Parts: sequence; structure tokens; C-alpha cells
Amino acid sequence: MSVAERFGATVVEPADEKETAAILRNANETGQAVIPTGGGTKLDWGNPPRKADMLLSMRRMNRVIEHAWADLTVTVEAGCTIAALQRTLAEHGQRLAVDPLWPERATVGGILATNDSGALRLAFGALRDLIIGVTLVLADGTIAMSGGKVVKNVAGYDLPKLATGSLGTLGVITRAVFRLHPLPRNARTLTIAATDANDMQRIILAILGARLAVTAVQARPGKEIDILLEGTMDGIAAQEAVIKEMGAVREGSPAVWKAREELWGDAPIVKFTCLPSQIASTSTSFSGFVIQATGIGYAPFTGDLRRLREAMEREGGSLMILGKSELDAWGNAGDALPLMRAVKAQFDPKNTLSPGRFVGGI
Repeated sequence: MSVAERFGATVVEPADEKETAAILRNANETGQAVIPTGGGTKLDWGNPPRKADMLLSMRRMNRVIEHAWADLTVTVEAGCTIAALQRTLAEHGQRLAVDPLWPERATVGGILATNDSGALRLAFGALRDLIIGVTLVLADGTIAMSGGKVVKNVAGYDLPKLATGSLGTLGVITRAVFRLHPLPRNARTLTIAATDANDMQRIILAILGARLAVTAVQARPGKEIDILLEGTMDGIAAQEAVIKEMGAVREGSPAVWKAREELWGDAPIVKFTCLPSQIASTSTSFSGFVIQATGIGYAPFTGDLRRLREAMEREGGSLMILGKSELDAWGNAGDALPLMRAVKAQFDPKNTLSPGRFVGGI
């Protein structure tokens, strides 16, 4: 059941930023709670909103506004799907170096709000490293942007980084500016089957410690490690020769990089973080999983979520529940919670946007 169905929320689809601002201004003045949405692929991430009177859909705001290919930048509206954006960029041999879940449906605003970068972050960084500008409509209808002509200057705040991962609690993302990268000339996926969890750990650390320009690395059930190599054929061959010294290598399928999507089923899905040196021990908690070499993993889990979270937090990691659960989705917010609440109060003092979805019930 969708958020709209659960709460009887009205779905509104503005055509531009001015309409978005007018809708939010009215909602803020009349005490309506607003949940921003794009493709709806991650509406159940985070805590259930305490109130939801309106789903503010960005689906109509889906244009690629400017592809400055000579400068390797793009300005795009929040409702554009990732797949559509990548097709446009590919016409000039470029890409946004992310591989989020469900790219045919997931939107620019959605992946920013949930900070869904994917395994490519090993080589290119996370979304916070790729976004260089953003336009937000705040709860009171103010249009705020970073860079260029500022409608309202939100002094002292890095808007792109604040908006990324905020789950729509600070403002509605209407457009973003990204740094781009060239499409690779060639790409090859290799898979190594480790003998056990410790061997899997050894191989991952060896890959990370070697002087290799690998694009992505992930571990899957069966103690299999996938490595994505991109570049010239000679460069790929040279790196493959080094990797072959680490274990039994076989040709992998590009489809393995969609393995995260196959985890979704009846069991609750958790997103967890750990140190790369703890990937082996962490993997033993799950039967099915995808763990990226950066220490970010996803897995279905039907056991004691509270105990698992406590164990991971003791080791310096974290565990977020992606979907319906009796537990808080986020876990311990630590010392940052007072600062997060202060930022929320500055941007949305009436708690109009996505109330309760974020860390600590923000």
C-alpha cells in the first residue's frame, strides 16, 4: 500500500518551480504535511511519516535543462529518471557516474534525497561529490539555490550536501547540477570465488590495496567478489593480470551489478555500513547480501533486528531498515542529532515536509 493510500493523501504534480512554491506556501500556512516524491521507488524508506496530507510529485518536472558537454556538467530537473538522463548524456559520450536502484523509475530528486549512489562510488565518489548545485523550494515557498543568481541566499549552508540524503525533510529538490564523467571506452566484469569469508576479505583488501584503477567492487553470497574494470583494452588486461594473482578469476556478467535489486522480496531489507576490514565478519550475519567494497551493504534479514543493530553499532557501523518495521528505521543518531534538529528548525520550522521520516523522528 502506498503512502498516498495509507494516509488518504492528495497527489499534486506541479509543472515548474513557481507552482511548487505556491503549493508549498499554501500547505505551510494551512498546516498540511507534504511528502515529496519522484518515481516512488523509495517512499517507504525512513520512518513512516507522522502525517501525510499531500504527495508532491515531481514527475512533470523532468527536463534536462542544459547539458554543457564541453564543461562536463548537466543541469536537470528533479523528476527526470536516471535512465532518461543517462541516455541524453550518452549522446555526447558522457555519464553521471552513479548506479542507483531501479534507474528506469528512480528520479534525480529521489536518488539525491535517499543518497543512493551505488557501487561506482568506489571510483567516482558519492552523490555529495558529484552534485555541484541544487535548487530547493523550502516549506514556506521560498526558492533557494546554490550558485548563480540566488533568489534567496541561505547563508552558511552547503545546500547540495544538505539536500543529499535528507529524505525530503529540508526542502523539495526541483533541479540539480552535476559533474559528469566520460563513458568508458571498454568495460569488463571479473568474478572471483573465494574459499570462505576470510578469503573474501583478503581478496577485497588486496584489490583495494593494490595500485589498480578498479571502478567497482562488490561481494555476494557464495563468497563471490565482482570487479568492474573500465578503460582501454591494454589497461584492462594489465589490471586483470594483477587480479588473477589474487584468486581464481572468471569472466563475470554485467548483470551482477544489478544484484542489489534482486534482494527485495518478502523479508525486510537492511542497509548497513561497516569498515572494509569488517566485511567478512559482517557478511556472516546474512544469507543473502550485496556488500560494496566501500563497506556499504544491503541484505534481507528476518532475525532480531534490534540485536543485529546493537552489534553493528558497537563495531562502529550502522544499520538502517528499508521498509516497514516496528523499530526505528535509523538507529542511533549520536551527537549529531541536536545539530540536525537545529537545521530542520531553520529550514522547516512548522514541520511541513516529511514529518518524522528522518533520523530521530525529524
